[in-house]
Amino acid sequence: MWFLLTALAAIIATALWYVNSPGDKYKLSLLSFIYWGAAIMWLVDHVIAYVQEGGAFFEINAEATGLGFSVLLLGLFVWLVVLLVSDPKRVLKRVLKK
Repeated sequence: MWFLLTALAAIIATALWYVNSPGDKYKLSLLSFIYWGAAIMWLVDHVIAYVQEGGAFFEINAEATGLGFSVLLLGLFVWLVVLLVSDPKRVLKRVLKK
């Protein structure tokens, strides 16, 4: 389930980035790259586990869903930190000058 959630988030982030390009003021390309990197990693993990061990290709249970949401939240957190550091609207700069 974590692969499915991450792949869905990658598709959504890519669509949002494409709609808002070429400006990319909010660094949606970074969010897209984070999720695509995780989705490709999970895909390789699933394929290798399926080839070596067999069984179900997708795990759909509460633990896998929890892991998927934690990956999504971590990706959002990293993107938010980068966004706050870059401060595209100069909000933090104005606040810190006061």
